[in-house]
Amino acid sequence: MTITRQIQLGNKKVTLQLNKLAKQSNGSVLVSSGGTQVLVTACANKVADKNVDFLPLTIEYAERTYAAGRIPGGYNKREGRPSELQTLTARVLDRPLRSCFPKNYHNDTVITALVLSFESGHDPAPLALLGASCALTISDIPFEGPVASLRVGMKDGQFIIDPSEKETQELDLNIAGKKDSIVMVEAGAQFIDDEKMLEAIEFAHKQMHP
Repeated sequence: MTITRQIQLGNKKVTLQLNKLAKQSNGSVLVSSGGTQVLVTACANKVADKNVDFLPLTIEYAERTYAAGRIPGGYNKREGRPSELQTLTARVLDRPLRSCFPKNYHNDTVITALVLSFESGHDPAPLALLGASCALTISDIPFEGPVASLRVGMKDGQFIIDPSEKETQELDLNIAGKKDSIVMVEAGAQFIDDEKMLEAIEFAHKQMHP
């Protein structure tokens, strides 16, 4: 049974379609914003390895050229190795999610975020984290979530949700948090003071959990 939900982030609508695709996974969510679509799946082994005393969590974030309407050509006609951006995005997904698993949970767990289509102005990375949190929440995998995510920019002192490249020149803030706490902050900025940064974090948290 497919369940569809819509949420409003700033002036953009985000659509979540639960268990529409990849139904053999523990949980799957198709996240859409504009023309950008990200399919996120969560899978886990039912039995933990007795010799493992840590969380064997694997995060894969994949962008394919067909998402932008292109097919690899020339000498290399296949997708290459993950780019540096894809690797860094996978780490951004890993940090907030890893801290939300129980300490005694040691089952092999794999979360895959596949960008199916891309539209400029609709960043797939925050959608991937939102989808991963939803996929884990609806699955039978123990997860102390949910976790929301947001990207915030700034122009002329005004904060902008899900900004374009031009609107991230003063501030580019990626943030993830629960209803009562912030679990991950990654930011780049051009000489803004501490008070403005704290204001941006508070603004993002209120937008994620109004």
